[in-house]
Amino acid sequence: MTELVGYLITGVGVGCAYALLGSGLVVIHRVTRVVNFAQGGFAVLAALTVTTLLTAGLPHGLAESLAVLLATGIGLLTGIVAIGRPGTTPQAALIITLGLGVLAYAVEIFLWGDQPRSFPGLPGSTTVLGARVQTHYLLIIGVTAVILGATALLFARTDRGRALTATADDPYAARVVGIDVARMGLLAFALGGALGGLAGVLVTPVQQVSFDSDVVLVVNGFSAAILGNLTRPGLTLAGGLLLGVVQALVGGYLSTAYQTEVALIFMLGVLILRSSSARVEEVTA
Repeated sequence: MTELVGYLITGVGVGCAYALLGSGLVVIHRVTRVVNFAQGGFAVLAALTVTTLLTAGLPHGLAESLAVLLATGIGLLTGIVAIGRPGTTPQAALIITLGLGVLAYAVEIFLWGDQPRSFPGLPGSTTVLGARVQTHYLLIIGVTAVILGATALLFARTDRGRALTATADDPYAARVVGIDVARMGLLAFALGGALGGLAGVLVTPVQQVSFDSDVVLVVNGFSAAILGNLTRPGLTLAGGLLLGVVQALVGGYLSTAYQTEVALIFMLGVLILRSSSARVEEVTA
């Protein structure tokens, strides 16, 4: 029983990182209709930046904050390149973000090489229901809860958040009432960069990151976001947690070699069941 509790907590911790990545994808897609394939690159760039800043002597907290700030700026620059030109379609912007993700590979290899890197997180372990788990997993869970809660408040309680929501619901109507839709799109990319960077910073102490880690990260984040149809943050969080828990259970009871594949197959099954249920409801309605 204690072993199961340990796997569940570690799975929830990793799943929170997937949820942050997926939430970044959701924010960008809701506002701009663009699927941002550079999302995983924000996480990797932030994580690798932290390793450099810590080596240079900066303390924890400051190093991570600067790395997330950098990811926010990179997210904004990605938005400028992807959607900054009037008339760019979401399909064209998708290809642009894919190209920028490939460009990030070259930059990361040039600056940090091709070897996996990590850095120490919150030290020690904690007993939860009899299971000993790394305290850093609890930090990931706590930070994710605070950040996603703050993001929800941003959209629900602030003028900027309401403008983002209006742009997501109906860009034409938002433009008519005076909202700068283009600026809202760039803000969405910046928020996506911040959420992606935070995910990378949080998960790297428990999972090594290299230049090509963005593939695994964005696939898992995208899978979580798809569960929420790229529009519903709550289901995206649920999808991320589900992915993380399934991967932890597969890695713990079977083999770590198959945990990503099994988890994604499981998510595919969930999506198929969801789609079938939706069709049944339409027929019976």
